Amino acid sequence: MLNGLWLSFFLIAAISAFGQWLVGGNAGIFAAMVESLFAMAKLSVEVMVLLFGTLTLWLGFLKIAEKAGIVDWLAKILGPLFSRLMPEVPRGHPALGLITMNFAANGLGLDNAATPIGLKAMRSLQELNPSATTASNAQILFLVLNASSLTLLPVSIFMYRAQQGAVDPTLVFLPILLATSAGTLVGLLAVAVMQRLRLWDPVVLAYLIPGALLLGLFMAFLGTLSATALAGLSSILGNLTLFGLIILFLAIGALRKVQVYEAFVEGAKEGFDVAKSLLPYLVAMLCAVGVLRASGALELGLDGIRHLVQWLGMDTRFVDALPTALVKPFSGSAARAMLIETMQSHGVDSFAALVAATIQGSTETTFYVLAVYFGAVGIQRARHAVGCALLADLAGVIAAIIVCYWFFGATAA
Repeated sequence: MLNGLWLSFFLIAAISAFGQWLVGGNAGIFAAMVESLFAMAKLSVEVMVLLFGTLTLWLGFLKIAEKAGIVDWLAKILGPLFSRLMPEVPRGHPALGLITMNFAANGLGLDNAATPIGLKAMRSLQELNPSATTASNAQILFLVLNASSLTLLPVSIFMYRAQQGAVDPTLVFLPILLATSAGTLVGLLAVAVMQRLRLWDPVVLAYLIPGALLLGLFMAFLGTLSATALAGLSSILGNLTLFGLIILFLAIGALRKVQVYEAFVEGAKEGFDVAKSLLPYLVAMLCAVGVLRASGALELGLDGIRHLVQWLGMDTRFVDALPTALVKPFSGSAARAMLIETMQSHGVDSFAALVAATIQGSTETTFYVLAVYFGAVGIQRARHAVGCALLADLAGVIAAIIVCYWFFGATAA
């Protein structure tokens, strides 16, 4: 799938370029495309310089959190909820602990820990599955919630914004939090409808009602603020949350006799290894997206959508962020390249770049998650997993656009 997507970028760019040359007489289009290739390759290395430092720093602190037992503690808190949402999984089954650990790791941004834990959870659920090739209800719910991308700390988004020169990289903290919550909620409700889950169970309600009330009260409070105040609050909360969690990790680690320095260095080494492995993918995707824009094909497609949106009487500023949304279900690296390219073309704090960053932080690579998690256990029939996961993605994109108009519509161009 990723191979076809990457190849299609170049083929579409070639068709567009030949059309501009033969029909429009623009012979300079090929020089522009070659120049874009080299420019994007250079940009990839510049992004990687910050990526090395950020991943090394963050995975160092997260390793302290792991060793301090914070992930295990969160898993115990979430355990009763998942035991009700997956009634076919026996109480005390190892899968429940693995599932809750996976969500706790995802929420903290521990992607490296979340994926192997998630694969273990899927294999554990497969042991209870009466079919070797058809996804069970529990597997579908786990995958859809995993693919809805509830992330409390979108550190990678902050990093990309910082690399592109954002004055305040955490400006999108609150918009991402609200949009990713909307996507996860829609994913849960979609699966609940399909599987007739008892969301009115007292234990489930004990989790959902306080969360919904807190979110509702928080949004009501946000509704009283001006656009400038909203942006300022998002900045303060983003920076305060990030630094506060670092201090919390260090304090709990020290109280539990964790050798925090050694743990940080261990995690930092992992961050270095992860960062250097990303460079080939970043170069590949950024160059493909750069050629696509230089050929005029990307702008042509966006113009078509923009005219339709304008015909409907809607504001068109969000249209330039749509490339990130359109490719995100297929490829995280392609969406990341689209995000960086949007920041480069329109400005890191432009409305389009803010929407693209919020979309990137509140949606997931749905088809990749499906392929990896179901492929690991030999599932061939996904049933309603794809539809529910894509519905959650769509909700995340729509919520991201609405929230960004709420926060930045009056302040960002």
